[in-house]
Amino acid sequence: MKDLTFETLIAVFEEIFGTGLFWAMVGIAGVVTLAYLYVLIRDRAVSWRKFLWAQLSMPVGAIGAVLFVQKMTRSGFADIGGPIDVIVLLAVAVAGAIGIAILVYTLESLLRRSEAG
Repeated sequence: MKDLTFETLIAVFEEIFGTGLFWAMVGIAGVVTLAYLYVLIRDRAVSWRKFLWAQLSMPVGAIGAVLFVQKMTRSGFADIGGPIDVIVLLAVAVAGAIGIAILVYTLESLLRRSEAG
């Protein structure tokens, strides 16, 4: 593999997760992102209570993302072979943490539209 292209990445992710699951995850991420943008525009202020709960959920998202990817790739921590594996694992954890924080904040804002502050 000489060149790393966007199409190559999509093919790799489809191979890892399966075509249906991969595109379902992309669709869900798109819906959550649009809902988050809607909440930000609608509220015009950050609720610090909701923000705190979103931040407290981040370790759960990080661990969940790492375990999910390891389950899908049929690998474990013993299979980590070098620095690039650690970097990818940390990137997955960061993505899971940010994703769950956005999801928690959005759900709290949509389900309980109370104070902003």
